Amino acid sequence: MRHRVLIVDDSQAYLEAACVLLEREGLVVAGVASSSQDAFRCVETLRPDVVLVDISLGEESGLELAQRLVEDGRSDRAGVILISTRSEEDVADAIVASPAAGFISKAELSAAAIHRIVDGRLR
Repeated sequence: MRHRVLIVDDSQAYLEAACVLLEREGLVVAGVASSSQDAFRCVETLRPDVVLVDISLGEESGLELAQRLVEDGRSDRAGVILISTRSEEDVADAIVASPAAGFISKAELSAAAIHRIVDGRLR
């Protein structure tokens, strides 16, 4: 299954690099967003299967965005996965407290890592 992904990150350079990487690996990048407001709009209009949310969205909190996406029911179709430049160990408490389906370090971002989380959630 080719998952449709929305990437939410405040770094334009990272958004571009992640799009190239994930599309090269067979995923469809449905869109990108750089703020919570943009993310909500994109989730509503693009209906992605997966939303990758950077934990640190500049002055906003990606953790709060993930929480709101799930609580508001906007993630009915979309699985929320947290991403960060920090290691999983550094953000373990935040990950456990989050309703997100999982976490991927930005250095380890790949279609395979996304599939492992999404496919595991569907079982």
